[in-house]
Amino acid sequence: MSSMVPFLAIFIVLSLGVLGFMFLKAQIGAKLLQSKGKDAALKTAQKRLDHNPRDAQALQIAGNIYFEDQVWDKAYKAYETLIDIGSNDQNVYMRYGLSAMKLGFQDEAYKGLTLARAHKQDNFEVNFNLGVLEFQRNNYEKAISILQQVRAQDPEHAATLRYLGHAFFKIKKYKEAMSFIRKAIDIAPEDKESLYTLAECYFEANQQEQALKVFSHLRPDPLMGPSACLMCGSINMERHQYDRAVEDFEIGLKHQNIKPDASLELKYKLATAYLKKNEIGKALTYLRDIQTTNASYKDVAILLGKYQELNANKNLQIFLMAPSSDFVALCRKIVMTYFTRAKIKISNISVNKNEWADILAEVDTPKWADVVMFRFIRTQGSVGELILRDFHAHVKEVKAGKGICIAVGSFTDEAKRYTEARLIDLIDKEKLVVMLNTVDVKAAALTAASGKSHNKTL
Repeated sequence: MSSMVPFLAIFIVLSLGVLGFMFLKAQIGAKLLQSKGKDAALKTAQKRLDHNPRDAQALQIAGNIYFEDQVWDKAYKAYETLIDIGSNDQNVYMRYGLSAMKLGFQDEAYKGLTLARAHKQDNFEVNFNLGVLEFQRNNYEKAISILQQVRAQDPEHAATLRYLGHAFFKIKKYKEAMSFIRKAIDIAPEDKESLYTLAECYFEANQQEQALKVFSHLRPDPLMGPSACLMCGSINMERHQYDRAVEDFEIGLKHQNIKPDASLELKYKLATAYLKKNEIGKALTYLRDIQTTNASYKDVAILLGKYQELNANKNLQIFLMAPSSDFVALCRKIVMTYFTRAKIKISNISVNKNEWADILAEVDTPKWADVVMFRFIRTQGSVGELILRDFHAHVKEVKAGKGICIAVGSFTDEAKRYTEARLIDLIDKEKLVVMLNTVDVKAAALTAASGKSHNKTL
């Protein structure tokens, strides 16, 4: 058996030599054929491939011509076959990988470029495209490692700087990302996607002024404009600059060919901005539009249910959303019309932030007279026992004979039980809405009656 080893070794060496000679011959033959002219060379190569589909020389000629002419599918097939029959040429691996990238065949592209890089570590084109491919495969750390090697070969290569910046952004290293993206934009200022990512870096680094400046610059851009408008508006919303936010979102919606998801989000944000401005009618227009397109989008159904009622009831709007001065004025009106045929004098008003208002009134009716404390709670939801305990303590403190708690929500069972043995009446949202629907008429009648009484006195 040991005597066969030298013969096997000789056989392997000779086989590899023959194979190498064949591919060398194929490359020389390909150059000679191509010197005759591209069309003639391709025609000759195709005839040979019709006779023998695995003709290495003809495959080399056809593959090179197709690659140079950017006929990627045919180039890919030619190089794939060359690799299959045993080609060990770095250029074949590289062009196979690049053709596969153009066709969107990531796995095949990765195979070809990795084999090409194994032959030669410092090939600029191989390394750059392999770095891009690692980025596309979400292998950002690997992409950075390879692209740093590419950058060492050409520090001013804009595409390398661009992908390095975007890769650092993906791994949330915003300082490094900003550095590379700025350099890439200096070389290729028309790259709007990188400009947008630079603004995102500023935003993530809490540099909102710079972010807003760049996003604002991108608002008119046909491609990046809708997203830039969304970011501008969102930043202005956080700053309570609702008029500016409305302008941003409206500009975004004016773009042509806007993506459905971006359109929905812009409309939702615009509706939210209008709600912040208490322009409920305008907000409802966009909320209904969203519901028509996507009925389950975020909390649109809940918002519609809530604000359609508010839009139909101006006083409910005031109770929930108006500034404190308007809210208190409405509460005064309710107090003055709460008791039938009564003389009422308001002696004190106190407001707890924007949550509730307490009004102390002296009430004189034909049957009784007393001091009554009103509490108007404008926050929605259930009112619990703790708030009622606080209210009861306040009633006792001012020596009122009765307490009336009016809420735009409901009362918990515990709150109801707490008031059963105490002189406190609970008015929930259902009863409040009835009051709000009639208070203006009652107030007008009260004013008219007061005017007549005054005239009689005169």
